[in-house]
Amino acid sequence: MSDKTRFGLDETRIPEAWYNVIPDLKTPLAPPKAFAPDGTELTMDQIGERLAMLFPAECIKQEMSPERYIDIPGAVIDVYKTYRPSPLLRAKALERVLGLPEGIKIFYKYEGVSPAGSHKPNTAIPQAYYNKQEGITKLSTETGAGQWGSALAIAGALFGIDVEVFMVKVSYEQKPYRRILMETYGGTVHASPTSLTDAGRHVLAMDPDSTGSLGIAISEACEVAIKDPGTHYALGSVLNHVCIHQSIIGLEAIEQMALAEEEPDVVIACIGGGSNFAGLAFPYYRRKLDGKSNARLVAVEPKACPTLTAGEYRYDLGDEAGMTPQLLMYTLGHDFVPAGIHAGGLRYHGDSPLVSSLVHDGEVEAVAVDQTACFAAAVQFARAEGILPAPESSHAILAAINEAKAAQAAGEDKVILFNLSGHGHFDLAAYAQYNAGELRDFDFAAGATLHEAE
Repeated sequence: MSDKTRFGLDETRIPEAWYNVIPDLKTPLAPPKAFAPDGTELTMDQIGERLAMLFPAECIKQEMSPERYIDIPGAVIDVYKTYRPSPLLRAKALERVLGLPEGIKIFYKYEGVSPAGSHKPNTAIPQAYYNKQEGITKLSTETGAGQWGSALAIAGALFGIDVEVFMVKVSYEQKPYRRILMETYGGTVHASPTSLTDAGRHVLAMDPDSTGSLGIAISEACEVAIKDPGTHYALGSVLNHVCIHQSIIGLEAIEQMALAEEEPDVVIACIGGGSNFAGLAFPYYRRKLDGKSNARLVAVEPKACPTLTAGEYRYDLGDEAGMTPQLLMYTLGHDFVPAGIHAGGLRYHGDSPLVSSLVHDGEVEAVAVDQTACFAAAVQFARAEGILPAPESSHAILAAINEAKAAQAAGEDKVILFNLSGHGHFDLAAYAQYNAGELRDFDFAAGATLHEAE
């Protein structure tokens, strides 16, 4: 086996097609539902007309596409080349710190090398491209921790499209440098909920001190798009076309793991809406169907917003105000406002219908973890590997460490692969809180009771 720690930077090609998991689902994907004001259920054609107010035709086509592989436009690949293929590394220093035997190996796919510092440009770039092709001049969107807003602001600048971002208020206040990054790339950023939209004013009337949620911010961004024919809405997670674009992560990882002469026994990623988890895990799901892998696929979410582990599997809206169609997914309720954890990208009430379907069918495992334990794992990782993880990514790190320790206790060999979905350079206020012992855990199961960090 190879002793190298880095794989595929010069040897791995950028895939020419994304992978679409839809035709490989055990249970056919449930269609979206939408209703008129009088309660009448809309037809798929009527839903399509509504979606056309929000998304470009190519993204709508990809939403229910039966094609297993979808060609990546050349113009998108040209931009991908500025940071892809992203590196796959073996965490040998972390393995030594953990005292692991040689038979337990930890690998990670590092998406923090993108201009936005996360995996989000993988879909922001094609979405901006498809909108530009349709003559759209402006994109509206929401963002939690700011990775998605940053990625779309960059993509908008590259393709000459204005970008307006509704940033969840608690993250807007926690992460000012993300806002500055978006503004530097030309984006306009608001702390959501705002008084600029009907949806925002409705929330503020009920709770003037609302810290916001992704569901609320989505409502505001959708409203802006619906009211302006020159504006479309762009979403950074959850929807099928987003998961398709992110599959480039796993497609690269499969080739890079082959260069490492290893096959993972477990594939791990954090999950909020599902994009980075789908990006790494879905190509491995296809690999399992081909009989080339037996890997367990593990999605890791925060206990403060445990959608997959505590939510209901049912149809629900994607936003707070009811502007989006209803999707069959695991959900905590579209009006749920999660606690203000620092992993802002994981504070979404629902999950990708594709991920939810695989969880429901027993093809994907889900675990929920505490915020303080994640930061402890992130600091341990940073001191060993030299990369400061995003709070979201720390959930995957913790799960990988737990898998390694469990294998060691059982005397088993194990190859672990996780997605390090972004760096934490804009999250230093969160690390400052953790270092000072001021960070707290929020437990949904305990009614969001606060627990002092030990």
